[in-house]
Amino acid sequence: MACAELEALRLALMNLNGTVDESVRQHAEAEIGDELEAGGPIAALANASTLDEIQRHLDAALVDLEEEAMQADPADPDGAYLRGRVVAVRDAERTVRRLREQTDSFLDDLGEAHHTLHETFPTEE
Repeated sequence: MACAELEALRLALMNLNGTVDESVRQHAEAEIGDELEAGGPIAALANASTLDEIQRHLDAALVDLEEEAMQADPADPDGAYLRGRVVAVRDAERTVRRLREQTDSFLDDLGEAHHTLHETFPTEE
């Protein structure tokens, strides 16, 4: 059983950052397997290139994972693993949300700095 959601998130963050690490990419793709070709939320997440896309596809992947975990037999060790994945993916989702909030805040700060700079050093146009 693979941690497809986390590996797809790694690929998405590599896309976002412009990171090229073929060994990491190959490992993630091998871990995800056929889900990359399936066209579902895992494939969409792995190919995401913006924080909005990452949030949206990670949320969809989490919904699917939660449904799968709820249907699993509580006595089955695979069920325990699924529930563990839910916890890990929820944690990753919170981290992505914080990253988005920090990025938005940084954008606001840049706008304020730009405005302050023009107030301090007015230019004639």
